[in-house]
Amino acid sequence: MDITAAVVEQAGGAFKLETVSLEPPAADEVLVEIAGVGLCHTDVAVAQGHLPFPLPGVLGHEGSGTVAAVGSDVRKVVVGDRVTLSFNSCGACAQCAKDSPAYCHQFMPLNFGGVRADSSSSLSRGGTALGGNFFGQSSFATHALANARNVVKVPDSAPLSLLGPLGCGVQTGAGAVLNSLDVDPGSSLIVTGAGPVGLSAVLAAVVRELSPIIVVEPVAQRRTLALSLGATHAIDPAEGPVSEQVRAIIPDGADYAVDTTALIPVLDQLLLSLSNHATLGTVGVPADPTAALPLNLIQSQVTGLTFKAIVEGDSDPDTFIPELLALHEAGRFPFDKLITTMPFSQINEAIAAQHRGDAVKVVLVHD
Repeated sequence: MDITAAVVEQAGGAFKLETVSLEPPAADEVLVEIAGVGLCHTDVAVAQGHLPFPLPGVLGHEGSGTVAAVGSDVRKVVVGDRVTLSFNSCGACAQCAKDSPAYCHQFMPLNFGGVRADSSSSLSRGGTALGGNFFGQSSFATHALANARNVVKVPDSAPLSLLGPLGCGVQTGAGAVLNSLDVDPGSSLIVTGAGPVGLSAVLAAVVRELSPIIVVEPVAQRRTLALSLGATHAIDPAEGPVSEQVRAIIPDGADYAVDTTALIPVLDQLLLSLSNHATLGTVGVPADPTAALPLNLIQSQVTGLTFKAIVEGDSDPDTFIPELLALHEAGRFPFDKLITTMPFSQINEAIAAQHRGDAVKVVLVHD
């Protein structure tokens, strides 16, 4: 079928809306008519050439919409079901067997390979294959082919066009707190970066009843938003060393930290802001793939530091996304307050708006 998709021709290029061809669903695939799709930092990083993916191609990995067709082997959803889409996984490796699909042994080829598991292409333009199947969906389009494993059915009461970020950015931040670190109620937390992932971590910290919840963020309006969402303190790094500002609030340092920046100077200060026996979780994607964190081994041993690298908030989307939706329904996880909607046709303007800090999380919606 012919669909409209945002195509990136080459690294560093803009997104261009074009008519492309989408294959019908294979036996284990689901065709979804996209209602909305979140704009994630990872999409931009791939478009700029910082992460591997075959171009020209179609990105997008925070889609939500309605099931339009299913493959012959699909029993999980039926035509007409409302769904949100998440990352892909194989379902057969040791990690998937332990309900830990974020660490699937086939994560990179399944999510960044640009082709289906059988190496075929789902997207083409003028008879030439395009990179597709991004995170098992390529949802910067009017329609997307997903795999049954990365489709999650959602209630009719949920705001369908806004749900896509639950499949990546929101579940990454919230999962970092609730799953990866599994923070103890009443403990203290620092979050560096008040973007959608960091603010989702703040929302989860409020759910877990942490205090203090300290956000480090250079943009004033995002510090204000963090406080409105439940952060107890918002630090401007321009006002002095972050570690000194943190220890003015918590003299012994924080019990937990979540870094969303992947910036070494930020992490250096964060390490100096932690208490003994603290845990640091990192979710940020560095612009330089060779970036490395210099860690003082004596200091980390004396303090009993635990370092946790985190993918997708250690989430199993089939169970975690419904948990987040239940919290949202109860008024305890207002992730929609992070979202600004823009028309899908304005994808390049949306990227610029997020870069300027005018929007925390853009969701591109179709008419």
